[in-house]
Amino acid sequence: MTPLQHAAARLCTGSHALSAQLWDATAAWIARGRRDDLTGWRAALGCCVRTAGLGVSLYLTHRIVRAAPWLMWIPAALWTLAAWRAGRDDEEDPEAVDDEVPDSGEQPPGTDPRDAARTLLLTVMGPGSGVHLRAVLQHLQQQGHWEGRTVPELRAHLEALGVPTEPRVKVDRVPTRGVTRAALLSLSPEREADPAPNQRLPA
Repeated sequence: MTPLQHAAARLCTGSHALSAQLWDATAAWIARGRRDDLTGWRAALGCCVRTAGLGVSLYLTHRIVRAAPWLMWIPAALWTLAAWRAGRDDEEDPEAVDDEVPDSGEQPPGTDPRDAARTLLLTVMGPGSGVHLRAVLQHLQQQGHWEGRTVPELRAHLEALGVPTEPRVKVDRVPTRGVTRAALLSLSPEREADPAPNQRLPA
């Protein structure tokens, strides 16, 4: 791969990660508008108001850009910079290579990385039917792993291991990017791993 192709691939990967993160954050923000102390349409009124507000903001942004197209250079430059940073890989971030490798006492040699990831996800999920990726990332960081990493990076890592993620996993009535118990159990139908509280996600 030529340097130009590598740069283009990095920008493409970063843009995809930023888009997913923005979508998840927007969906979670709208979902938080739901009132648990009300029922019926009144409970969802906050979500409707937030959605309408978002639509008005997008319309006003469209009008501003139509009136002054040169303003698009500012968000375009910011997006390119953010995408470049989000698209970095482990070769460009040497500090992130070894900090996720489990200690020898936590995981026997030869353990399938996907099984280890599956065990970790089931541990963080607990008795629920799903878990948000941000909760998994927070769990890892609390144990001293994946410092400075992001939800899109965790998503890409899991999907590279063959662990499917979904964009609207509902936990505590908040839908955002996560993994369902059904998807995890379908990975190894013949056996179910016993969750280990200190299991780390392998790199």
